[in-house]
Amino acid sequence: MGIEIERKFRVTGEAWRAQAHHRLRIAQAYLNHSEALAAGREHCSVRVRITGESANLNIKSRETGASRQEFEYPIPLADAESLMLLACEGRIEKVRHLVQIGGHLWEIDEFAGDNAGLVVAEIELGDVNEPFARPDWLGPEVTDSLRYYNMALAARPYRHWTAEEKSC
Repeated sequence: MGIEIERKFRVTGEAWRAQAHHRLRIAQAYLNHSEALAAGREHCSVRVRITGESANLNIKSRETGASRQEFEYPIPLADAESLMLLACEGRIEKVRHLVQIGGHLWEIDEFAGDNAGLVVAEIELGDVNEPFARPDWLGPEVTDSLRYYNMALAARPYRHWTAEEKSC
């Protein structure tokens, strides 16, 4: 069993683009409903992800916050494409930009489709309290805000958020 320790932030401005050293196009979809997860009827999210010519099946425990159980398994691309058609809610499309700062790798997700306009930075840590450099383009932390989770974005995309939700 793996434990993922990840913190999530809004991104402000465009300065991060000059620091990005790699890009990955990602498509993903969920095989269970976010409502069932939120209501406690299910205890994990089940996701299929295609990154370029590779694909994975990912299972994460439902805890909110920086630390969750995570299981990830490579699967054949053809299987992933078939599983995408079984998705319960919308599909996530994004470009992930990789930025190395102070010994940590930042993954900056620039969403497309129904989530266009949303840019989120994630950092994986070895410990919940591990210190890390905070670049100038890092906005407010949203680790504990469920609406920023990809599964929530599949169910209720950024384009449906109110102006107030988009501002915080």
